[in-house]
Amino acid sequence: MGTSQKFVPPNGNPPLGAVPHPAAVNATAASFAGLTAKLEYLSLADFEQVRLAYRFADEAHLGQLRNSGEPYITHPIAVTMQCAEWKLDAQALMAALLHDTLEDCGVTKVELIERFGSPVAELVDGLTKLDKLQFNTREENQAESFRKMLLAMARDVRVILIKLADRSHNMRTLSNSSRTKWNRIASETLDIYAPIAHRLGLNQTYRELQDLAFRHLRPWRYAVLAKAVTKARSRRRDLIQKVQKEVETAFAGAGMPVRIAGREKTLFSIYKKMANKNLSFAQVTDIYGLRVLVPTVTDCYTALGILHQLYKPLPGKFKDHIAIAKLNGYQSLHTTLIGPAGVNVEFQMRTEAMHIVAESGVAAHWLYKVKNPDDAASDRLGSQWLQSLLDIQDETRDAAEFWDHVKVDLFPDAVYVFTPKSQIMAMPRGATVVDFAYAIHSNVGDRTMAARINGESVPLRTELKNGDVVEVVTAPVSTPNPAWLSFVRTGRARSKIRHHLKTMAHTESKDLGERLLAQALRSEGIDRIPDEDPQFTPVWEKLLRFTGSKDRTELLTDIGLGKRIANIVAKRMAHLLAENGLRPDALLLTRERFTAHETAVQGVITLDGSENASVQFAACCRPIPGDAIVGYLGRGEGLAVHTHDCPAAKKLQIKDSERFIGVDWADDPVRPFQTGIVVTVHNGKGVLAKVAAALAAAEADIVHIDMGQEAIHEHADLRFVVAVRDTAHLENALRNLNRASVVLRAARSKVPMPG
Repeated sequence: MGTSQKFVPPNGNPPLGAVPHPAAVNATAASFAGLTAKLEYLSLADFEQVRLAYRFADEAHLGQLRNSGEPYITHPIAVTMQCAEWKLDAQALMAALLHDTLEDCGVTKVELIERFGSPVAELVDGLTKLDKLQFNTREENQAESFRKMLLAMARDVRVILIKLADRSHNMRTLSNSSRTKWNRIASETLDIYAPIAHRLGLNQTYRELQDLAFRHLRPWRYAVLAKAVTKARSRRRDLIQKVQKEVETAFAGAGMPVRIAGREKTLFSIYKKMANKNLSFAQVTDIYGLRVLVPTVTDCYTALGILHQLYKPLPGKFKDHIAIAKLNGYQSLHTTLIGPAGVNVEFQMRTEAMHIVAESGVAAHWLYKVKNPDDAASDRLGSQWLQSLLDIQDETRDAAEFWDHVKVDLFPDAVYVFTPKSQIMAMPRGATVVDFAYAIHSNVGDRTMAARINGESVPLRTELKNGDVVEVVTAPVSTPNPAWLSFVRTGRARSKIRHHLKTMAHTESKDLGERLLAQALRSEGIDRIPDEDPQFTPVWEKLLRFTGSKDRTELLTDIGLGKRIANIVAKRMAHLLAENGLRPDALLLTRERFTAHETAVQGVITLDGSENASVQFAACCRPIPGDAIVGYLGRGEGLAVHTHDCPAAKKLQIKDSERFIGVDWADDPVRPFQTGIVVTVHNGKGVLAKVAAALAAAEADIVHIDMGQEAIHEHADLRFVVAVRDTAHLENALRNLNRASVVLRAARSKVPMPG
C-alpha cells in the first residue's frame, strides 16, 4: 500500500438509543478508538505513525491519573483530537500525544528522536520549554510581553497550536482541580493564551478560552449572566427566526445561494461590554446576530445591498474588513440593521473560505488544504496575509519557515529576548547587543566590552533574534566607541553614546584649556598654573568670581572650548598672584616675549592628530602637516585649525583677532589627515577605477568622492577627499594622478569639499 492511500475508520457507532456505561466512556476516552474517526484525512502510513505515538504515550503515562480520576492518557488524546479538528499533520498529532512525556515520564529527547524522528522530538521539546516559562505577575504590560515571548520563541507554529489545544482541555477540566488553582490558571488563560488565540485568528478557541476563564474567575457573575442570556434567548427566539426567514426569502428572490447561521455574543464579551461602557444587561443590544455565507467576494457586497434594502442600517455601524483585513487575517463585512420591533441585529457577510480563516485563523492553511486539495482558486481566501502563508507552505513544506513569516507579520517592529536572569526584554527589530546593553542600564552600555548570545561570543553589532539569551560582558576601563553610532537602532543607546562622547570631549577641552592657560601664564612670567594649595585658594576664588565660573574645571573647559580667552584669564591671575606676593619671573617673561609666535598672543600649541574632539581641522581648507596654519578659538566650539591663507580664517582675523592663537605641527603626527583634491578627467569607461588605482599606488586613502552632474560631458571634475600623511605625501599622490592617461589635471582643491 502506498503512502497516499487514505485511512478509512471502522464504523464504531453504538446502537441507536443505547446509553453508554460510564466505565465504557472512560475506556473509550483513554483508547485510540475515540480518535480514529478524526484521522480520516491522514494517509495510512501517517495513521500508523500516530498509532505508534499513542502506544508509546499510553505506556509512558501508565498508572498516572488526572484530578478527575481518569487515566492521564485521556488528556493527550483530547489535545490530539483538537489538533485533528484543525487538520494538523501527523507530526503535530504525534507531538500532541507525546507532549507531556518529556516533562512527566522521564522520557529523553534522544529517545523520542530515535523512535519518532527529529521533527516530532523538536515539537515536543518546544512545548516542554514553553511549559517551563513561568508567568508570575499580573501587570498588563508583562502579560503582553509574555504572550509575545511565547509566540516569538516558538520555532514552529504547530507548537503554539498544540499548546492552545492543551490549554483548552485543561480549562474544560479545571473544575476537577482545587479551587485554589482556579484564579491563577484562569487569569493566565485570559491574559496570555486567549490573546494568542485571537492574534492567530483562532476565533472558536479564543471565545471558548475567554468564557471558561470567566466561569472560573467570576463564578457568581458568570451564573447570573448565563441565566439572563438564556431568558433573553427564549424571548428573542421568535424575533431572530422571523428575521432569518425574511432574509432567506430576500436572497431567494434575488437568486443568490446563501447559508445563514445565528451568532451569539459570548458571556465574557457581554460582561466586558457592560463593565467598560457601564451598561445594564438590557442595554446590550448586539447579543444576537446573523452570519451570511456567500460563494464569492463580490457576493458579499451584493448581499450587503440586499440587506440594506430589507432593513434600515444603523448609521456608523458599517465596517469593511474585506478591503482592509485585520492583522490576524480576519475578513468580513459587518453591518448593524434596525430589524422588526426596532431591535438592532448585526449581520456579517463572508465567503466560506473567509469563514474558515475567521474561525481557525493560522490553522486554516491546513484545514483549507484538506477541504480543497485540488482547488486552483485558493486565492479566494482573499487575505493576502494568509495567502502568502499558503504559498510558502506549498513551496517549502517547511513549518519553521512558515512560522518565521507569521512572526514577522504579527510583530513587525519587535524581537523578544531574555536577560541571563530570564527577564523578557522587548527590542526593536534590528536592535543589536549594544542596544540591549543600554536598555538594561546606561552604565552597562558605557562599559560594554564583549557579548555572548545563547552562550556563544558574538560581535557587538550582532542583531538580536527572538528567544536569544543575551549576556553583556563589561569592563571598568571600557568606554563607548563612536563607531557604535553607525549600527545602534534605539534612540536611548544613540543618545547615551553621544552624551558620553560629549563628556569625553569636555574632558579633552579641559586638557586643552589647561595647556592654553599654562602657555599664556608663561607669557606673563608665571612658570606654571597654581595648584590647589591652600595658599592659592584666595587667588582661585577671586579668579572664578571674575570669570563667572563655578569651579576650576569649568574655567579650564571654557578656555579649551573658546568661551574664555586664555591670555585675559592669565593677566588677571598674574595680577592676583602679585597681590598675593608671587612676582613674575623676569627672565622667563623676557624669553617668552622675544620668542613668541608672530601671530600669537598665548604661545604655540603643537598638534599631532591625537587631540580628538577638542581640535577641529576646518573643512573649508582641510589643513595637513606641512601647511602653514593658524588656530581660532570659536565661542564654545573649541579650537579650529585653518591654513594661514584660508579666506574664511582671514575674515575671522579681521573681526575677531584676539581669538587667534599660534599652532604648529608636531614632528611626528600620529595619524593621516584629510584634504581635498579635484581631478579633471576624460570621460570614458573605467575612468574612476584608473583614478582610484593611481591614488592607491600612492597609498592615499579615498574618504569621499563627489562626481557631480557632469557624467554626460566629455570632461568631468571628480572631487575627492583623501587621507595623507603630509604635504609631501599629497604631492606624490598628485604626481601619480597627473601621469594617468585619463587625467587632464589633478590639483589640491581650494574650495570647501563635500564629505
